Amino acid sequence: MFRRFQRFYNAIKLLADELVLIGAFALAYGLRFHAGLPHEAIPPFEDSLWSLGVVLLIFPLVFKQMRLYRTNRARTHWGEVGEILRATVVATVVLVTLTYFFRERYSRITLLLFVSLAFLLLSTQRILFRSLLNKVRRRGHNVHYVLMIGTGDLSRQVVKVLLSHRELGLQVRGYLTHKPEELRSPPSGMPILGGISDIGRILDEQQVDHVIVALPFAEQSALAELMKQMALRTVDVKIVPDLGEYMTLKGGFEEFGGLPMVALQSAPVDAWSRMVKRSVDVLGALLLLLLLSPLMLLLALWVKLDSKGPVLYRQERMGMDGRLFWMLKLRTMRVDAEAVGAQMTLPKDARRTRLGGVLRKYSLDELPQLWNVFRGEMSLVGPRPERPIFIEEFKKRIPRYHLRHMVKSGMTGLAQIKGLRGQSSIEERIEADLYYIENWSPWLDMKILVQTILGGFLSKNAY
Repeated sequence: MFRRFQRFYNAIKLLADELVLIGAFALAYGLRFHAGLPHEAIPPFEDSLWSLGVVLLIFPLVFKQMRLYRTNRARTHWGEVGEILRATVVATVVLVTLTYFFRERYSRITLLLFVSLAFLLLSTQRILFRSLLNKVRRRGHNVHYVLMIGTGDLSRQVVKVLLSHRELGLQVRGYLTHKPEELRSPPSGMPILGGISDIGRILDEQQVDHVIVALPFAEQSALAELMKQMALRTVDVKIVPDLGEYMTLKGGFEEFGGLPMVALQSAPVDAWSRMVKRSVDVLGALLLLLLLSPLMLLLALWVKLDSKGPVLYRQERMGMDGRLFWMLKLRTMRVDAEAVGAQMTLPKDARRTRLGGVLRKYSLDELPQLWNVFRGEMSLVGPRPERPIFIEEFKKRIPRYHLRHMVKSGMTGLAQIKGLRGQSSIEERIEADLYYIENWSPWLDMKILVQTILGGFLSKNAY
């Protein structure tokens, strides 16, 4: 019955989309040729009907291929809008290609108006439809019943999420347990319907639309027998893997050559994003080097006059993928500052030169690192690079410390604009770095750069 209702529901969505496409086409046609916009000649009516017929064929086919007619109760409003946008772009490309090969001419302005209107109207229609369904489901209608496999913390967490999202229309029918003692004395608030071996009987006796397997990792051996039983019945099956403690950076699900895989840890920035970030770094570093070169020359002369030694200080740091590079700074300490070995900088450090305190306070000693950015050794924004000698200590003391080397080091970063510099908590710094890596976007980089310019140079922990 559920699958028959699903087909009916999808047919309603298809019909609604077709009506919206007809409306968008008619509105675009009217705006183009009957709203005062300049045009040469109104195309013959039969040509417009031919174009509309192609639209009504291509768009639903593309939408179906991109799974817009599959039910996904967990999909958000904005998630569906994003999927509609992608599908509309693909359908438009197909439409333009067919039009190019089979029609001599067409109105590009009409096409642009139609595509824009189609996206807006389809998105509005889907959001309104989904909002109506959510309201209906909150009132207890159009409900799907869920059978939980497992009674541990993982299963309880799933149920907690379902209860907090009643608009999904998913109600827990009960639990099947892997523990014999729970059959005799069920935990409070958990309706135990039977043991895992009873799943066939439960599915035959009760209406169950979804089975969610949430077993601890140690009990996954029961999955094979479960799947044998569920394969004989028309029920949706989902598994919640007990891998949370093993997932670190960008963990999630992937597909590799048609094989589903669980990614426990992966590169946080894909190839396209790296190209965008690198382009911004090159252009930004080049522009800043040109604009700040007079200031840097003046500071270099000041350093030279202030104390004996070279103007620039080269220090080995670890960057992306553990690669070592020489980071440049304006020298702020005496030439014999590390005669007894590497040391962390301290407040009012006696090794600093007279000018060094000023340069460090306003982070002006970091300006030569624009050359490191231009060379590709660093980025404008990212976790600050650390010295290898200190990294070995941090890796032993701080879990996940090494993950910050999965992206390029930066001149500034989220930790820096939060004032986490100098002798501030290294744990808090790592937490900020990992948050940045997990949530990277060009807009986050821009926000950090703007905040750095507006006040990040004036950290109270800069010394």
